[in-house]
Amino acid sequence: MRPAAAVSLALTSVVGIAAYAWPFLADHAVIDGQRGQDLPWLFGALLGLLGAVVLAELTSGGLDAKAVAVLGVLAAVGGAMRVLSAGTAGLEPIFVVLVLGGRVLGRSMAFLLGALALLVGAFLTAGVGPWLPFQMLGAGWVALGASCLPHTGFRPGGRAELALLAAYGAVAGLAYGLLLNLWFWPFLSPATAPTGAGFVPGAGALENLRHYAVFYVATSLGWDLPRAVLTAALVLVAGRPVLATLRRAVRRAAFDAAPTFR
Repeated sequence: MRPAAAVSLALTSVVGIAAYAWPFLADHAVIDGQRGQDLPWLFGALLGLLGAVVLAELTSGGLDAKAVAVLGVLAAVGGAMRVLSAGTAGLEPIFVVLVLGGRVLGRSMAFLLGALALLVGAFLTAGVGPWLPFQMLGAGWVALGASCLPHTGFRPGGRAELALLAAYGAVAGLAYGLLLNLWFWPFLSPATAPTGAGFVPGAGALENLRHYAVFYVATSLGWDLPRAVLTAALVLVAGRPVLATLRRAVRRAAFDAAPTFR
């Protein structure tokens, strides 16, 4: 990863971690209505930081017209797959695009793929709302994690690589749901949250972590397991031809090759 893109991506991740983890760090009571005031700022900051990642790649030569085209096509495919099942019963086939695309693309492009695919899908499904920046961050991290998996010791498209990606897809499907609940969990009323599973303003981090664990198992795990199973199954079934197609496209695009004339 190029230094400028790495710095931009690190800043984006820091903002995302703070947005997710604040319930376990805040030492003051939640103010009613504050969430609605903060989320537009978070969405604007996220779009600005994503633009910084793109600008860093463009200025350092990491992105050209061909790379942008590949990224745009994959983001559009991911958004279209979001239309097929926008989280119904936890089934989200878009995750196979994030895992396989992130595996082939570079780290910064993988993060952009995840974030842009969710953004496109949100516009196609009328899913724009306060949850969108959190979905974009989570999907970006899923694709980024796939790009960070080890490459050495694996035959491209072989059984070992597919098994690694399927296992990662299952774990990422669960982790995505674990993170996404944090955008609304602190604002559930005591009557809505299960007993012993609500956010306690001003309580310690360990106590709120215990409450959140109860909340996740009681309400979200049943939705996240289908996502994990579907992602792993799709990777095993379609991973070989999709990886071969993506790698062929990247190789023919030859992002880092300088043209020569004779």
